[in-house]
Amino acid sequence: MSSPRIATQAFLSRLPLFSDLGSADLDRIAAGTTELHIPRGEILFNRGDPCAGFHLVVYGQVKLAIVTSHGGEKIVEIIGPGYSFGEAVMFMERPYVVMAQALADTFLLHVSRHVVFDAIERDATFARKMLAGLSRRLHGLIGDVEAYTLQSGTERLIGYLLRQDEQQASANAPYVVTLPTSKTIVASRLNLTPEHLSRILHELAAAGLITVEGRDIRIVDIAKLRAYHG
Repeated sequence: MSSPRIATQAFLSRLPLFSDLGSADLDRIAAGTTELHIPRGEILFNRGDPCAGFHLVVYGQVKLAIVTSHGGEKIVEIIGPGYSFGEAVMFMERPYVVMAQALADTFLLHVSRHVVFDAIERDATFARKMLAGLSRRLHGLIGDVEAYTLQSGTERLIGYLLRQDEQQASANAPYVVTLPTSKTIVASRLNLTPEHLSRILHELAAAGLITVEGRDIRIVDIAKLRAYHG
């Protein structure tokens, strides 16, 4: 039976961030990595909690959200398998600025900042990958701000649907998008109310562009969907 170190190495080696590291470097990363099994609904950390590293999602989903003083919630991001979160706060050595909660039973790897800093000093390629990941996150956040400012709710939802499977979307043939989480959470992610999201889905369905069955949304006409502005 494989030891925990070898099992962790195997998980790490399948992630793009660590794919170029040799066995010895992976072993050092694994020594500072903790496996976490988080049941659906459990909070991983809250705003203000100390950050001692970053997390990688092996399977499951984690939402990052800001909770207002009135108890409201704004979802910042939904993290799925193969993606990471917490790097920026880790580098700044600051407390978390969001809360994190599992949306499904989730398996995470928590990588200690000490082994990350050591790997950066040892391997320039690893450092570049960390920078690339942070740059993609920043680019995504800028895109979100642009969408919230310049795009209508309909445009934001259409863009979101088409991004869920870009390969299928580029084929210009009908296909089904299964929302990765509930419509309420998707609405918050797109800065919409659940009621507004429902109205947009109804309008798109009435226009013959989609059909909706639970969390399954069939894209009927991609070209017309791209051009639709409501």
